[in-house]
Amino acid sequence: MSVKPDPNTPSGGEMLIPRHVAIIMDGNGRWAQTRGLPRSEGHRRGVEAVKRAAQYAGDRGIKYLTLFSFSSENWNRPQSEIEDLLNLLRYFIRRDLNDLNRNNVRIRLIGSRDRIPADILEMISKAETDTRDNTGLNLVVAFNYGSRDEIVRAAVGIAKKVEEGALKPDDIDSDLFALHLDTNDIPDPDLIIRTSGEQRISNFLLWQAAYSELLFLPVFWPDFTDQDFADALADFAKRDRRYGGVRSA
Repeated sequence: MSVKPDPNTPSGGEMLIPRHVAIIMDGNGRWAQTRGLPRSEGHRRGVEAVKRAAQYAGDRGIKYLTLFSFSSENWNRPQSEIEDLLNLLRYFIRRDLNDLNRNNVRIRLIGSRDRIPADILEMISKAETDTRDNTGLNLVVAFNYGSRDEIVRAAVGIAKKVEEGALKPDDIDSDLFALHLDTNDIPDPDLIIRTSGEQRISNFLLWQAAYSELLFLPVFWPDFTDQDFADALADFAKRDRRYGGVRSA
């Protein structure tokens, strides 16, 4: 889709806006450490950056914003940090859900729901139910998410259907497989952004990222601003996306 740029956009005229942007929100801990602050403060500032990004994405006409908030590997972090992250999620839902709902944002969760505390699961379920009829930005939270785990779960689900006779092996193709992923009704990301300067996607949307544009930014996530987002969109608009084909003359 094309929309007119906002004042932060570095170039004039209309600009191609991605339908789906996914962000690996990296660098909260290092942001805090460089300032002599506890890692928990970095995570708290990261939540503020989430609010800014969601507001900006909605204002710019992006339909899906997927945020990698907690990976299936993050359970290996110190227990105190895990508790801080879980408490921040509780705080975010309690404090910000009403504002998101009023702004017509739909909340989605992808990832395994195993190991997530019962009270948080209840809060997430309520958030999804309360916002499911909203038609603005789809805010997709990847929590306890790992793409390899997602793919394995999809494969197991398909295998069970074959075993039960509901599917035949010849029925399986990429479209059917995608229907068994957590993102079965979400379009693949057009643009994946990772903050903090790391240049890898770290088990995030491996299947869905087959034709995504990738952008790695040196800024830590708590410092990610509207201008950074605008610059990322401007960079995306310059990309030549051929999906394996050849540009027509």
